[in-house]
Amino acid sequence: MDTTRLSIVIPCFNETATLQRTIARVLASDTAGMEKELIIVDDGSTDGSRELMKGLAAENDSIKALFHEHNQGKGAAVRTGFAAATGGIVLIQDADLEYNPADYPKLLGPILDGRADVVYGSRFRGGEEGRVFFFWHSVANRGLTLLSNMFTNLTLSDMETGYKVMSKEVLDQLSLRQNRFGIEPEMTAKIARLKPTPAIYEVGISYSGRTYAEGKKVGWKDGVQAVYCILRYNLFG
Repeated sequence: MDTTRLSIVIPCFNETATLQRTIARVLASDTAGMEKELIIVDDGSTDGSRELMKGLAAENDSIKALFHEHNQGKGAAVRTGFAAATGGIVLIQDADLEYNPADYPKLLGPILDGRADVVYGSRFRGGEEGRVFFFWHSVANRGLTLLSNMFTNLTLSDMETGYKVMSKEVLDQLSLRQNRFGIEPEMTAKIARLKPTPAIYEVGISYSGRTYAEGKKVGWKDGVQAVYCILRYNLFG
């Protein structure tokens, strides 16, 4: 496994309020000496995020800015970023600052020391600070994780987490299709179906969830789609 470069895929849709701070924190993060490759994928933003991305990319050679002409969803942006990634390890970083790049050492550790091929950052493992967020969102996330675990035979506590890290070797074996948030259960199902099964670890992370007024985008329809994706990709591949 190439551990000299980390590709950080950052899907972005209308995030001018947080994008610049997110990039600053990512650039300042501890990646155990690995070179950082930031791949920001704009998913048809209309709030000035595209122009901000162009400026950030012009200022720093480690930043790639990619653009969708119209909004397709987080999954589509992640897939575009994956296709452009050249690092030996690939990490997904949301642009909204719900997830803190200060957690990178914990996320990367199990892969860098040879124990893991895939690492999930869990919002539900104890010991880390986290903003108190919506009760029913928590119930839904735990319920979807339980349903996913029943099919994958994994023991994840947070399948829906935005922090997923994996080796490029694992990523290259995944053929992903989902355009919206369904990419989370799809990715999990397809990782679990790989032979031999990759070594999957989970680490506790801090979490600062947003309200809808602050820009949160996932809704109940995405929960319904997640159930469909769990069934679809675990039963039929």
